[in-house]
Amino acid sequence: MPARFQVRRSAIHGNGVFARRALAGGSRVLEYKGRLITHAEANALYEGSIEQGHTFLFDLNEHYIIDGNQGGNSARWINHSCAPNCRAEVHVDQDGDALRDRVIIEALRDIAPGEELTYNYGIVLDVPHTPRLKRLWACRCGAAQCTGTLLQPRRRVRRV
Repeated sequence: MPARFQVRRSAIHGNGVFARRALAGGSRVLEYKGRLITHAEANALYEGSIEQGHTFLFDLNEHYIIDGNQGGNSARWINHSCAPNCRAEVHVDQDGDALRDRVIIEALRDIAPGEELTYNYGIVLDVPHTPRLKRLWACRCGAAQCTGTLLQPRRRVRRV
């Protein structure tokens, strides 16, 4: 049986992950792996990375980030799309151990062989999303409803 996916050059950006066989909607595709680091460690290691418009860091929970740069797997090459065919779901450890939380990439719908896997990165920065930052974090997904940026609006706190 052939591998479920392969990493190769993408028309969206750099490398991408492509299905090698049909993947059923709702199925687990793969886990996002890498070294677990604290938010403080990420800030020290990647200070200024906001200016790069590219990251392999995945917020896992309030304590940890998965650093796909260190010990990462193929999941780090999945590109963003404004019309994704997958989602990244944080699976919280049932015993409450933040070190055991995981990120699983799941298919939102059936995916055909040869189709590129994508999910919405949901990047929210703690700084204003200026036109310059939106250009740095430009989206190249090509979807009809593309927002033009990987940055997502900050959620507003509703006051009652």
